Amino acid sequence: MQQLQGKDVTLTAIRKTYGPTVALPQIDLAVRRGEFCTLLGASGSGKTTILKIIAGFEMPDSGSVQIAGRNVTRQPIADRNIGMVFQNYALFPHMSVFENVAFPLRMRKLAKEDIDRRVGDALALVSLGDYRRRLPGELSGGQQQRAALARSLVFNPDILLMDEPLGALDKNLRQTIQIQIKQLHQELGLTVVFVTHDQEEAMNLSDRIIIMDQGQIVGEGAPQNLYRQPDSRFVAGFLGECNFVAGNGSATVGVRPEHLLVGAASQQAERRYQGELRMATFCGLHWKLLIDHQGQQLVAYAPVDLPPALRQPGSRIDFGYQDADAMTFSDTT
Repeated sequence: MQQLQGKDVTLTAIRKTYGPTVALPQIDLAVRRGEFCTLLGASGSGKTTILKIIAGFEMPDSGSVQIAGRNVTRQPIADRNIGMVFQNYALFPHMSVFENVAFPLRMRKLAKEDIDRRVGDALALVSLGDYRRRLPGELSGGQQQRAALARSLVFNPDILLMDEPLGALDKNLRQTIQIQIKQLHQELGLTVVFVTHDQEEAMNLSDRIIIMDQGQIVGEGAPQNLYRQPDSRFVAGFLGECNFVAGNGSATVGVRPEHLLVGAASQQAERRYQGELRMATFCGLHWKLLIDHQGQQLVAYAPVDLPPALRQPGSRIDFGYQDADAMTFSDTT
């Protein structure tokens, strides 16, 4: 059975203002021990402010922060045993990889033998054992990020906070580091609070996603639940692509692009329509179709074997969906 290394963290009635600006009106958030929890939202939604309050970089105006049941709201950063990874790596340029990773242990005045062992273990975890003597400037972006990750893990933190850590990396490298982060989480049983505005990244990594908007939590749950059964139109539209069409009365119906049936497949749909194809883009696993219907642009993912005649811009195209694949929202959500 996996030994959980992390500890739970609970935020209760947290309020934070900057002058007249209210960053967090009142936030309640509980992250379970060993959970990978992602704060997802647009810039200015409050997610980084929450991270800073957990770390101790910012003090809340009111409310409390507890780690494993201990109130740390007014405790200094150094006393919270929290690891942090930033987008800009924050490595010391004049120090070798080994010394960068060893830095938090030297600050804790550990014995040389313990430092050597722990740094070696941390570098091995992120596959950087052969780079211990290099300076940060001699590493690629991905290697620098892994060195920063090793430094945040070397002192066995109770919680690992990650603020847009992969934002500066290209897509392929991001995916590689995502896999490594997920594997480390599974192996170590870390409690991770991860901040991103990238929906795909949140879906790939998280046990639970917290969706934020204007300083408030507007949706939360496991990735598959949030995607398939969102509580509101905002969440449905924010997490992945979603088409919204008029339903019965004042209701709005949401249909994911993969559930829009086009061409011959639409003849089996319970709800059938016709529109004009605006664009067809090949995306590897499917064709992405942009369909104009009554002045509204809808998105459909069609099979790769979709006939060429149905991919011609300007042509009329049949489409539809099954009632079971539709999500219904009231106008107030």
